[in-house]
Amino acid sequence: MSDFFDDKETRSQEERENDLLGRLRDLISSAQKAAPFYKDTLAGIEAGKIKSLKDLSRLPIVRKSTLIELQDAQAPFGGLGMVPAGEMARLFLSPGPIVEPQGKDEDIWRIGRALFATGFRKGGVAHNCFAYHFTPAGIMFDYAARTLGCAVFPGGVGQTEGQVEAINRFQADGYMGTPDFLKIILEKADTLGTPITSIKKALVTGGPLFPDLRSYYEQRGISVLQCYATADVGLIAYESPAKEGMILDEDVIVEIVRPGTGDLVEEGEVGEVVVTCFNPNYPLIRFATGDLSAILSGQSPCGRTNRRIKGWMGRADQTTKIRGMFVHPEQVARVVASHEQLVKARLEVTAQGGKDNLTFHCEVASGADTAELQSAIEESIRVHCRLRGEVVFAAVGSLPNDGKVIDDTRPSAVG
Repeated sequence: MSDFFDDKETRSQEERENDLLGRLRDLISSAQKAAPFYKDTLAGIEAGKIKSLKDLSRLPIVRKSTLIELQDAQAPFGGLGMVPAGEMARLFLSPGPIVEPQGKDEDIWRIGRALFATGFRKGGVAHNCFAYHFTPAGIMFDYAARTLGCAVFPGGVGQTEGQVEAINRFQADGYMGTPDFLKIILEKADTLGTPITSIKKALVTGGPLFPDLRSYYEQRGISVLQCYATADVGLIAYESPAKEGMILDEDVIVEIVRPGTGDLVEEGEVGEVVVTCFNPNYPLIRFATGDLSAILSGQSPCGRTNRRIKGWMGRADQTTKIRGMFVHPEQVARVVASHEQLVKARLEVTAQGGKDNLTFHCEVASGADTAELQSAIEESIRVHCRLRGEVVFAAVGSLPNDGKVIDDTRPSAVG
């Protein structure tokens, strides 16, 4: 039996990029024809002239907040849908509210790859503790497990006593759900005097898998891996038994960009995760997830050859309110773009004596006239952020590599 879901996982990076590039060109061409939003925003883009995946950076970003606004203005899909609502298999409405459609009879979420890496196989029983209503998580994992040949118990959330009874009655060997809920179920089973011994593996997402929680499961003989997935695009990355970063899914294009921009960061630098997925009914091209991560160098020891990310490292939407004015990462990006000498910047917000203080830390290329540049940057801050702030220069590479462009350290903003 193969250790891999399919041959895609072990192909060369060149083969992978050529495949994704061809699919990207086709996606852009079809989206321009069938989706009103892309007909407008990608006007003038010739798909055939996209020669590498790096050319994606020429295309505009679609942010989740923008997506919500588009869907409010043009229900239900904001002009991104390529077929009418009635031709979809399922329609979901997640908190936001934000619409997420499922194309008819298609596994658009691709979670099966992550389940396979976790050890789910044909003939197993998967206990699914993701919600089945309003949001797609329950269906996402249900569909994937059944695709692998597993039977699925649709446990959903809550009802811990019932969850214990179902797991023991069906001898489920795999759990799918949030990282902490399995612990709640196991402890309930212990309290009831009906300990659970059949669960041997689990794929979790939707919350942090802390090291001590993973150790707790290991002590109970349960191997727990995690995946990074969203309701919008499905699987983005997943752990393998090597547990060295998260391997990118084979059917998405992932970019890491500086928050507030569409500009790629260097390998290893923390930035916002931007995903392009090939949903034939509802394509998302350069969709900014609002999550932070970074590309890891090299490849996984497990033999899968795709690139890896460090996993979820926080939120990229660092919007904050300073002196009654909202400041967004995009505004900080505009300040940086106004001065070619600036390499990187970080807006720090502190409070002293009940007063907000704004400090603009920026890395400056060598040879810049800092006295003249300081005055120009202060003016740019007033123009783009509508605030006054102090400018502090830093050596290139000295600012923290944490993806933050707005660092709000005021007591009310911490946590």
